[in-house]
Amino acid sequence: MLVILPRPALRPFIGRLWASTSASRPAESREHVLPTGQMHMVFRLAGKPLRLFADADDRLGRRIAAPVLGGARTSFYIKEAAEPVVSVGVELLPGAPQALFGVGAGELAGRHTPLSELWGRTADSLLQQLAEETDPQRQLVRLESSLAAHFPSEATLHPSVLCALAAFARPGRIDDVVLESRYSHRGFIALFRQATGVSPKRYARLMRFQALLASMRAHPGASLGELAYGAGYSDQAHMTREFREFAGVTPSQYRGLAPAAAHHVALPGPQEGQFHSRRTGTRKL
Repeated sequence: MLVILPRPALRPFIGRLWASTSASRPAESREHVLPTGQMHMVFRLAGKPLRLFADADDRLGRRIAAPVLGGARTSFYIKEAAEPVVSVGVELLPGAPQALFGVGAGELAGRHTPLSELWGRTADSLLQQLAEETDPQRQLVRLESSLAAHFPSEATLHPSVLCALAAFARPGRIDDVVLESRYSHRGFIALFRQATGVSPKRYARLMRFQALLASMRAHPGASLGELAYGAGYSDQAHMTREFREFAGVTPSQYRGLAPAAAHHVALPGPQEGQFHSRRTGTRKL
């Protein structure tokens, strides 16, 4: 995977731009895509359309038109991962959808939205331009240039949300963050969800989960108890419950599967799977 950081003028709006070619896997293979707390705009340049599954027992799934915007999620989703796919994408930061499309992140959360519904013909035109490029570096440069032409010159994120995002990057009390914002509890939750797509409580839990994933990969020999304590969970059982909710597998299963990319957990299809996790929808707090 090729990853670049955006030019400074775009950094209030986007995190990373990336280009990748996925590996071929056995037929019926699937992936659990783990939540990051961010939104992603993705352009598939080669390979089958994105196919999503409602749960581990869903054999048909549903196709999503490309390109697509993946809203912020509070749990994993399941996608087809059997055949190679060439794609480029960009990570959108809180407030970016409002600046780019005039739509709050809360309206896009928990689902995949065809980009044409948000951007009209611009989405298809950009997809064609990216497909005409054969070099991944040039594809990312073109994508970045197109985004630069559409974003405003200054960040538009509310100062209270900015302060909260900085606070949630480290352990702390959510009530203290709300108090500092000078909004009511309900008002602050609405403001934060509109910018990020998730509630403050859920976002803080996602950031703790991200810290845990990083620690697991950095310290493969650490015990689960040590990892739970280091990430700020009350105990190992608490960590395991949250991990399964976010990832669809336990921490031990995640280690055994040893995913090459932290947020993409490859699994066999329903007829062979041994780590199936049933889903009835995304729980939002």
